[in-house]
Amino acid sequence: MSKKPVPKKKTSKSKRDMRRSHHALSAPALSECPHCHAKKLSHHICPSCGYYNGRQVLSV
Repeated sequence: MSKKPVPKKKTSKSKRDMRRSHHALSAPALSECPHCHAKKLSHHICPSCGYYNGRQVLSV
């Protein structure tokens, strides 16, 4: 049976939370569709009009 390392001291809540300070989720960056001016994700087809890169790719 192999021995595994064990922490010498308990990590405090402050240290634990400081380590996790970068784990928060950020809101998605939405851009405006140049065709219908609705909010959409960048580099994605517009869900309201079906346009992408100046041409219609999806009939909505």
